[in-house]
Amino acid sequence: MGKTILITGASSGIGKATAIHFQQQGWNVIATMRSPEEETVLRNLENVQLERLDVLDLDSINQAIHLGISRFGKIEALLNSAGYGAYGPLESFPRENIIRQFNTNVIGLMDVTRAIIPHFRSNRNGVIVNISSIGGQMTFALGSLYHGTKFAVEGISESLHFEMAQIGVKVKIIEPGFIATDFGGRSFDFQAGNIGDYQPIINALMKQWQNPDNTVSQPYLVAEVIYAAVTDGTDQLRYRAGEDAHFLLDSRKEMTDEEFFAMMNKQMEL
Repeated sequence: MGKTILITGASSGIGKATAIHFQQQGWNVIATMRSPEEETVLRNLENVQLERLDVLDLDSINQAIHLGISRFGKIEALLNSAGYGAYGPLESFPRENIIRQFNTNVIGLMDVTRAIIPHFRSNRNGVIVNISSIGGQMTFALGSLYHGTKFAVEGISESLHFEMAQIGVKVKIIEPGFIATDFGGRSFDFQAGNIGDYQPIINALMKQWQNPDNTVSQPYLVAEVIYAAVTDGTDQLRYRAGEDAHFLLDSRKEMTDEEFFAMMNKQMEL
C-alpha cells in the first residue's frame, strides 16, 4: 500500500507543499488541518486523506491518528508543521496571546508527538520531523515569543532523539530560512502596542519585512528537504532549508554576541 506520513498544518505553506511532494513520491498522506472542509487542492489528490486536527484539541489529535491508521494500516512518519509566529514587544502582548503561542508551537507539537509514539513503538519504526527555524538557533528583534517556542522545539527534539533511538524511531529538525508562506497573514500575530519607546525598532523591523531580499525560498524547497530527512535513513538531526539559512546560521556561529548584536542593529539602522 506504500508508506504513510501524517502532516499537521497542511492547509498552507510548508505543510501543504510537503503533502503534495510526498504524494508525488508515491506516499500516502494524512493531511490534517483545523478546517479540512475548506481545502480544495489536496482533496483531489490520490491517496491523500483529509482530517480535522487542531493541535490544541486532544480529541481531534487522537481521532486523526486513528482514522489515518484505519485507512492506511500504518504511519511511518510524522511532520509537525502546524504553528504561527507572534512578534512585537513583550510588554504589548496580552497574557492569553503568550499562552496561545506556546500552546500551539510547543505544547501542541508535543501532544501530537506523544499521541503517535505508541504506534511507532509498536512497530519499532518511525520518523518524527519537527519544523523549527533559523529562529531556533538565532534571534531577531521583537521575536521573544516566537523564538522562545522555536528554541524549545530544538531542545525538545534534540533530547527526544535519545529516547526514540531506543525504540527504532528517528527524530529530525528542519531549520528553514525565510520562506514565502502565509507567515505574514493568518499565521502571524503582530502586537505593536502603543508604547512610544518601542516605535523605532518596530519601524525598522517593518521596513525590513516590507523589502525582502531575493533569498526568500519557496515552500516546495523545504518540502524537498523534509523528504530527504525522512528517507535518508541516517541519524542526522538537523537539516537547513534555504541558502539564507546556511549563511545566517554559519555567520551566527562565528560571531560573538556583541558582534551579532552590532550587525543586526546596523541592518535595522538602529
